[in-house]
This record gives sequence, structure tokens and C-alpha cells, in this order.
Amino acid sequence: MKHLSKKLKIVMLAAAGMLFNSQFSISNSLRAQDSVLTVRLDGGVSFDLVWVEGGTFTMGSNQARGVKYNYESARPEHRVSVGGYFIARCEVTQGLYRAVMGENPSKFTGTDSLPVESVSWADAQQFAVMLSQMTGHRFRLPTEAEWEYAARGGHRSRRQPFPGSDRAGLDRAGWYCVNSKGATHPVARLQPNELGLYDMAGNVAEWCLDWAGEYSADPQDNPRGPAEGEHRVLRGGHYNSTSSACTVYDRGWYIPSGRYELFGFRLVMEPDHAD
Repeated sequence: MKHLSKKLKIVMLAAAGMLFNSQFSISNSLRAQDSVLTVRLDGGVSFDLVWVEGGTFTMGSNQARGVKYNYESARPEHRVSVGGYFIARCEVTQGLYRAVMGENPSKFTGTDSLPVESVSWADAQQFAVMLSQMTGHRFRLPTEAEWEYAARGGHRSRRQPFPGSDRAGLDRAGWYCVNSKGATHPVARLQPNELGLYDMAGNVAEWCLDWAGEYSADPQDNPRGPAEGEHRVLRGGHYNSTSSACTVYDRGWYIPSGRYELFGFRLVMEPDHAD
């Protein structure tokens, strides 16, 4: 398997401006607030991960509006606690996908900085497995709770209805039906949310780990969704979405084998230690 021969270099840029290098390990000191990990693969391909400090938040929305089934599925609001994790600053790009998988299935091409799309949930899972084998660290899709907590800005949240923006500022934060011109756009061209995450609204809808299911009003700790189902969760809206589908709480779903040019993903990397 040629992909396993590629080397990984992880560089952590701390808020204090200090630079650390690490080969195939993440120490406790790299999980500080405001930390960013840069993962570099052979061939000059790299991507950033942002540390999300764990916390408790209100998931869902009792005031959700939009497509009937979507806004009903966002109810009821409920308290959720999540542990800390690294999440990719951007959606997986076509350049990164090709570097790991050796192919690019996307409909919209022209630059490697476009998000990869036309990938199924199963394709995203395979990508995460391959990258984990290459690096020795566990990459995966975010849980739905992790995705929403990060989209809301984590512990820095300003409680905006869109990732890092109010409704008037959505054009500055997300590619959707009003400003996308019916296509995806290179990642990180619009403003990020409170955690420095780009394209959490629009561009491509992002696969999550969970099976789709109804919410419970009971408080939950690191929920993983139902044990089984027919559809996997998609979050964040896409380039053809209306504004309501780009909110931090809106929920979408599709069969896990489905490939569609509206669907992409971003990664989570689990810390090596959970203390």
C-alpha cells in the first residue's frame, strides 16, 4: 500500500508563538488553548487542525425554521457535554483527498483548494482510516454533537444563528444559494467562526459520524447518535442551500452510500491522552 510509505510531520503553533515539532506523537503540552496543529504530508500537502476545548452547550433549537422535517428534527433543545478534540480548520480539499486516496471524485475541479465532493459517508470513512494508518493517529468524522459545538464557536460562542455570523453576515461567512453561483468555492475564502473554522456554513454539506435519529430532551454526555439507522447525518448546508439550512442547528441526512456533488466532509483527530 503505497500511501503508508508517506511521511507525516506535525507542527504545533501555540498562541504564545512558540514552535514545536513532533514525529508521530501528540503530548499533553500540545493540547493547550488556542493551539493549532499543521499536518504536512509528502508532496507539500498540508492541513490545519484547531483544538476545541470541551464544554457543555444547548444543542438543537426550539425556534428552528426552514424545511419542515429539518426544523422539526432540531427539536427539542437539550444540554450536551463534549470532551476536547481537534477539528480541521477547513473541509477536506481535493488536493488532500488525492494525496491520501490517489484520486479525485469531484464534479467541480480547477484548483486543489476546492473542497472534495461527490463522496459518500463510506468514502469519508475510508479516507479517515487511510490517513490514520499513514500517521498513527486516529482521524474520524466528527459526531453530530462535536460538529454543532464547533460550529457554534465552542467555549468562545457568541450565540450566533450561523457559524460566526448573524443572518445579515451570512454572505461573508458561507457559500450558499445567494452568493455561490451554483458551484463550490476554494476553502477559507470567507470569514471564519469564533474558533477560526472556515466554511462551517455552505460550500459542501459535511458528513457526520452519527446515524440520523430524533433528539431527546435529556442531558447527554458525548452522544454518538442511534446504534443503527438508514441515513447518516449531514451538517452545515451547501452551495445550493437556503439560509435556513446553513444555521448551526439545521440537520440533514442521506444514505451512507450516496455520492452527490453537494456532499463533502471535514476531519476530527482525537488527542492521544484524555486526561
